[in-house]
Amino acid sequence: MPGLEIRPNVTLHSLSAFAKGVFLNPAKEKSLANEQVKKFNIRTPSIEQMVVNLSGGNQQKVILAKVLMAEPQILFLDEPTKGIDIGAKNEIYKLVLELAGQGISIVMISSELPELLAMCDRFLVLAEGKVADQFDRSDANEYRVMLAATQARAQIQ
Repeated sequence: MPGLEIRPNVTLHSLSAFAKGVFLNPAKEKSLANEQVKKFNIRTPSIEQMVVNLSGGNQQKVILAKVLMAEPQILFLDEPTKGIDIGAKNEIYKLVLELAGQGISIVMISSELPELLAMCDRFLVLAEGKVADQFDRSDANEYRVMLAATQARAQIQ
């Protein structure tokens, strides 16, 4: 929700953490939001900063903070580093690896093949809505991914 501040963005999925019945505890909400800003290294002058005024990388980190407060078991990341600078990309990569290390399953979709080759343990190459190939990291390389994608497309045409 780019039109809102960081505070409600990161706490939205976890209202039960600072609510008692129908009443919210604003001090606890602010405390949780500040914890998330620190944990995710979101560069901002305040938790009351509008998300739309943050850099692309910090906007991505706000989204991750919000989603992760709900403690998911599976996380779907669709183009998680699109449009962000290299420093923010590296922070996102580090976070994704930490989450995987904690046992969270991550499905990563990206148009950046080097990103996928560096981050993924298992690959499913989709072409024309079907699985064209699947393999582990040890068998992954640019050639195999592109071959699977282009052969599947050529067979359909």
